[in-house]
Amino acid sequence: MLTPSPQTPKVIGDLAGGQLRVGNHRLQALQPFQLEEAMVLGREDYRFDRGAQVSPTDLALGWGPMADPGISRQIEIRQSNRWYYWRADELPIPRREIERHSTNMHMIPASAAVAAMLDSLQKGARIRLSGQLVRVDGDDGFRWVSSLSREDTGNGACELVWVEQLAVLP
Repeated sequence: MLTPSPQTPKVIGDLAGGQLRVGNHRLQALQPFQLEEAMVLGREDYRFDRGAQVSPTDLALGWGPMADPGISRQIEIRQSNRWYYWRADELPIPRREIERHSTNMHMIPASAAVAAMLDSLQKGARIRLSGQLVRVDGDDGFRWVSSLSREDTGNGACELVWVEQLAVLP
């Protein structure tokens, strides 16, 4: 596994004020976001795609029934090219419950401490996180927008999270 050593770009502004600059990108807060408890179903680190300039790590996360190791163990989880894939020979819970209780999140660390914590996370870790769902606009025309719903699936259904607080739970 490639483990990036993300260098946190200079941050100008305050996301609580609505927007800020991170390197060559403007982040616009869309809505506050919090997960009280989730399990890391998978992680993928990126260095070379366009999104890696702001989000070096994607986490496939599960909560509710998808945070139950007995259930998640029966589902094959894979991540590639900023997508999260799952499959199961037999569904341990209804398909819609899997879709509503798991997702791929593109993580943007708000600080060096959060970046270090993200870098240390392993599959199976239980975490709590909070921050903001955001839209990212690059100076070069790049645009990346977070989903604001857990009812969606497919292209555009991932959350783009400005991670302000991250903790590993016992």
